[in-house]
Amino acid sequence: MATPKRLVVLVSGSGTNLQALLDAVAADPTGYGAEVVAVGADREGVEGLARAERAGLPTFVVKVKDFATREQWDRALTEATAAHEPDLVVSAGFMKIVGKEFLARFGGRFVNTHPALLPSFPGAHGVRDALAYGVKVTGCTVHFVDEGVDSGPIIAQGVVEVRDEDYADGGAALHERIKEVERKLLVEVVGRLARHGYRIEGRKVSIP
Repeated sequence: MATPKRLVVLVSGSGTNLQALLDAVAADPTGYGAEVVAVGADREGVEGLARAERAGLPTFVVKVKDFATREQWDRALTEATAAHEPDLVVSAGFMKIVGKEFLARFGGRFVNTHPALLPSFPGAHGVRDALAYGVKVTGCTVHFVDEGVDSGPIIAQGVVEVRDEDYADGGAALHERIKEVERKLLVEVVGRLARHGYRIEGRKVSIP
């Protein structure tokens, strides 16, 4: 049996994507192909860290305000993450854009999710922007992070239908439906990457 790939998961909030990964590992420790070895955050007191602590995992917090420059913060985040020797780093609702040093160390191994079908509607308001455009379907994207904003190579996508009533609540219900698909897709993708490996050729990601 192959050694499970090591995951460091980065969170900023409730950690529901983290929990989905923890549940997948717990459900099939040998078959899933990966294990979470540490959880990092950019702020203290978030539920994502509490989830990690309840699971007995080491945690670390690297706050932007504790550093004089964004570059120093990025270096500290890189070192804190690298200390756990991850094979993959997963952004599970991590709301900070990493810098050059982090990508130099973890580029091609840093997985993120986005609540829209990239390259449409990148940035912090993917659900709102999709509704404003009047699309009939939207969804979520799991992709590798590069130096742009939600512009890295796409690994997988899930489609969610837009309903007429989604306009009444500003997209709140739509966002919840997207999150449900997102959690399942992230768990599936991370497991496949861990078990089978992958190649990135230009913008194309291939999983054997």
